[in-house]
Amino acid sequence: MHIRDIFEHQRTTCSFEFFPPKTPKGWERLFTTIRELEDLKPSFISVTYGAGGSTREQTHDLVLRIRRETNLHPIPHLTCVCHTAGEIQQILARYASEGVSNILALGGDPPVGRSGYDRSGDAFQHASDLVRFIRRYNESGAHPDARGFGIGVAGFPEGHPATPNRLTEMEHLRAKVDEGADYICSQLFFSNDDFYDWRDRCDLAGIHVPIIAGIMPVTSLQGMKRMAELAAGARYPAKLLRAIERCEGDDDAIRRVGVHWATQQCLDLLDNDVRGLHFYTLNQSDATIQIYRTLGLRDSDILKAEH
Repeated sequence: MHIRDIFEHQRTTCSFEFFPPKTPKGWERLFTTIRELEDLKPSFISVTYGAGGSTREQTHDLVLRIRRETNLHPIPHLTCVCHTAGEIQQILARYASEGVSNILALGGDPPVGRSGYDRSGDAFQHASDLVRFIRRYNESGAHPDARGFGIGVAGFPEGHPATPNRLTEMEHLRAKVDEGADYICSQLFFSNDDFYDWRDRCDLAGIHVPIIAGIMPVTSLQGMKRMAELAAGARYPAKLLRAIERCEGDDDAIRRVGVHWATQQCLDLLDNDVRGLHFYTLNQSDATIQIYRTLGLRDSDILKAEH
């Protein structure tokens, strides 16, 4: 389903993110998770794309398996790093031929183990360049849907780590929207005030596409440290840190604190007209299911648009 149709028919979207596993056993565990989450009837799910396109085939295979074996709407990530225009053209043509309706266009990270990688030879230096390329592909009429691919982009409520100038950062986000992005999915955050301020600044900058909030519950100290690495610049509020500290390293207690915090975030976001909630699942279902059901989303009409 095209993302514009999803936003048209749902007042508030709920979506999940997965990444391609590295082992056959990991694939089977992931599909157990996906089938558990399928019962929640999410608006869509997204599938990540490894640094430098390192999971290109795995991402493609996971997207197709989800399309064939579930009722979910997968949105593959696609990044700029280490790609030529021809390679991106082939990837788009392949997805179009298989009925994939949407793409999440991202800048991407350097390949693992190649921190000094020279990006000057990449066809797309910024995510806005990739969005423009996808829009032109759409305009060519190559996609079976006359609208072409729906296009999502990333946003950073706490600031993009590579752009310390927040005014310049907003200009970059506006450029992605101006090039044709249909919606923005935010990086994870733990303070809703950061999200609301950023959302207001988007509005002031003339950015009026749907903005959905990225949520990742803390479930362990190890996972918390990993989040800080994956989302460079992630800010943990002192109140959350104090609550985790009181757990004294007890994993179950830390998980309860993290799930409670994320649940309260979501409740407040819903009360403040968030356009969507996007859960970074880390390929696990328990925390997401617990939060989702506590919010009352499964049995309510909150996801239905008012006509």
